[in-house]
This record gives sequence, structure tokens and C-alpha cells, in this order.
Amino acid sequence: MTFTRLLCDNPSGLVRRSGGHDHPMQVERTIAFATDQEETGLEIRVNFGVFAGRDATTAELEELGKLLLSEAGEVSIVGEERHELSDGVEIVLHQVRVAIAPDRVANDRAEREAFCRKLVGLAEIWARRCIHERHADITEL
Repeated sequence: MTFTRLLCDNPSGLVRRSGGHDHPMQVERTIAFATDQEETGLEIRVNFGVFAGRDATTAELEELGKLLLSEAGEVSIVGEERHELSDGVEIVLHQVRVAIAPDRVANDRAEREAFCRKLVGLAEIWARRCIHERHADITEL
């Protein structure tokens, strides 16, 4: 994976670690910065909060990573609280996003679809298990 940064004011660099992977260094004085979006080969989104009524815990995200690792080889997982706003409307989503690097996804359409179905199925199994074990009731305020 490569990280590209659009430098705005106070840039902080990237460091190359052993194994050839780029990793962001600690941001010292920069609070906000712009980046180019990283290209992913496949992104899986789990509408976790709609069914669980809560965010996924760090431990649950780690379990998902372990579950997908054997199939995908390398994954990036983000648990997020997403706010979508417009005039008079606010939507808050508790979502999990899984990104698979392009070099881990087959170019052949049939292989890609089978890989996608396998990973989505594993993500659904994970989500259902998490929801069954710990569910927050959703109430109207």
C-alpha cells in the first residue's frame, strides 16, 4: 500500500519500514490534512449499527481481521461512526469497512465474484455473532 499526502501547511512525512511497506509517521503538530484516497481492490461495508445498535468494539474488529486474514492475506479494517448531514437531515451510521488491496483480488471476474461472496459471507457471520452476543436496544428519543 502506498500513502500519498497533499501537503497543505505543516507536512509530516512517511517512513518506509522493512518489508517495503509505507507507514505514516506520528503526526506532530498537524491536526487535519488532506490525502489522496488510497485505491482498494475490494471494499466490504458492514452496516453494523443498524442491526447491533452500537459500534463494533476493538476486540470485535480484531476478530473480524483474524477471520478474513486466512482468505484475503492482508486486510485494512475501519470501525467508524459516520455522520451524513444536509439541510434538516442528520444520519449517524455505525459502519465497518474492510479494504482488500488490489494485488490480493483476482482480475478474472468469476474468481473475483467468488472471492467477494466468500468475504461478505464471513463478514455477515462475524456481524451476526457479535450482534447475538451483545445487542444494544435502539430507542426513539
